[in-house]
Amino acid sequence: MQYRSLGKTGLDLSVLSFGASSLGAEFRSIDLQEALRGVRVALDGGMNLIDTSPYYGRGQSEVLLGYALQGVPRESYYLSSKLGRYAPQHFDFSARRVKESVDISLERMGVEYLDIMLCHDVEFVELSQIIQETLPALREIQKAGKVKFIGISGYPMKIFRQIASQCDLDVVLSYNHYTLQNDMLSGLVSFLKEQGVGIMNAAPFSARLLTNAPLPIWHKATPEIREVCREAAEHCRQAGVDIAQLALQFSIANPDFATCITGSANPGRIEQWFEWIEEPLDPKLLNEVLQILKPIHNWFYTEGKPENNDDH
Repeated sequence: MQYRSLGKTGLDLSVLSFGASSLGAEFRSIDLQEALRGVRVALDGGMNLIDTSPYYGRGQSEVLLGYALQGVPRESYYLSSKLGRYAPQHFDFSARRVKESVDISLERMGVEYLDIMLCHDVEFVELSQIIQETLPALREIQKAGKVKFIGISGYPMKIFRQIASQCDLDVVLSYNHYTLQNDMLSGLVSFLKEQGVGIMNAAPFSARLLTNAPLPIWHKATPEIREVCREAAEHCRQAGVDIAQLALQFSIANPDFATCITGSANPGRIEQWFEWIEEPLDPKLLNEVLQILKPIHNWFYTEGKPENNDDH
């Protein structure tokens, strides 16, 4: 496992980190014992960051992590959680809820501090609230030692530039925007680095779009997007490679991003990722797949308030 520094935080993160949305059964129903074992497999393989949220499984992910991490020395891993989004349509970024949310997350996971706390899916609310109320409240909690570093997460690229230009952020987490199909996050690297912000990338498979697995029912990919990605997956299959392997290798190869976060409740799948990242990236196959995906390069969808989204 390789490790990279996260901005100015002093944290060195594994290039591949464990996303615990899987423990919240966000993609499929899970086997409890398998899911818990997956956390240990991830840690044993060298992943040193676990990323979760009270939104994942509406608390289930954090509760299960509390069980999975029992007996694991706290200094042996970094823990990232989120606040502000608690159900599909339930958002509360008030200063009062910030304090409550941090305390509840700590209690669920049985830890005394979080290494990273992120405002979750900020594009669904007025960004002025995040800037003027939520982040200042988090800074106060940071002073108390309950949270080491703070930042924001979300889907549209616009939110990162807008908030980071007006606020002092430690980190950001972006998902679905540095993959084989969409590499828009690379356009923000120089700006975020100038601001001293550490960058975490998530979802190299674009919520299964770049795998051979069935898409979750909530996936927003259009029929055209799905068909082109199927063509790319078939091309990889004929070359004797799983497109998910190429997708993972591509997303972790960029040194501008401290880590790439992805999750599974299947320990065997996690072990497979460890094998894949040890294998060399095939540049010829990569170029062929990028050509197939070219018609849908940087396609994206809308999340949250229209004014918080990028223009097509």
